[in-house]
Amino acid sequence: MAATNEHTVLQFIAPSSTASTTTQVLTARIHPLVIFNVCDCFVRRPDSAERVIGTLLGSILPDGTVDIRNSYAVPHNESSDQVAVDIDYHHNMLASHLKVNPKEVIVGWYSTGSGVNGGSALIHDFFAREATNPIHLTVDTGFTNGEGTIKAYVSSNLSLGDRQLAAQFQEIPVDLRMVEAERVGYDVLKATAVDKLPNDMEGMELTMERLLTLINEVYKYVDSVVEGKTSPDNNIGRFIAEAVASLPKLPPQVFDNLVNDSLQDQLLLLYLSSITRTQLSLAEKLNTAAQML
Repeated sequence: MAATNEHTVLQFIAPSSTASTTTQVLTARIHPLVIFNVCDCFVRRPDSAERVIGTLLGSILPDGTVDIRNSYAVPHNESSDQVAVDIDYHHNMLASHLKVNPKEVIVGWYSTGSGVNGGSALIHDFFAREATNPIHLTVDTGFTNGEGTIKAYVSSNLSLGDRQLAAQFQEIPVDLRMVEAERVGYDVLKATAVDKLPNDMEGMELTMERLLTLINEVYKYVDSVVEGKTSPDNNIGRFIAEAVASLPKLPPQVFDNLVNDSLQDQLLLLYLSSITRTQLSLAEKLNTAAQML
């Protein structure tokens, strides 16, 4: 590698021998903050940049799962035969993140786009020196397939005898870990067009419809097992039993009252927050008018 201006240039050569030659990662577990960071960096990219890249931070679990919890963008330029990466910026950002959360280490890198290319192999070779068997995460911000597809890859070297020929990217499963509120935001991001953001009531309605669909699927599975059409699965049965046992054993009327009371409390909080925003807005306008006088 040779430094050029403020970036380090990576020439087109065979994959480095320091890159991992085995694929031991089972699953990439991605938290929603990573996806939101990638989308935000893509929106703020320079006009001349076709894609953005960045570093993934997280940890590796004992079962081989890579838990990706954070990320930051890394400035770069790329052409047909070389990639220029601002390594100093990358190291400075890493040092800043480690001061806040020293348990998060480099687990890979991300890029926007629908897949990998020749430049991806060069960048991956660089991150292979920063971490063992790094993850390459791609987020399709161009909605090639009608939505923002998210994929994860690991790289292994293709060799002929003792000679390394190239790097091969192999796709691995992706596990998106989101709570319901984050799921609503992600569904909005991955859609090609959205008329408006759903309000609280619409979000609750969508959640209840999704819950009803899951309950109907469970009903169909249980009926199919009872009728002998489907072979029973002990793991699925255990999950269903745990879900049913977690529900409180209350009469329907008492349960409805609890739900209604909780809903009324939430509506009251929304009303109070709306009044507070109105008062703050009015106070700001009055203060502005007083300063003008």
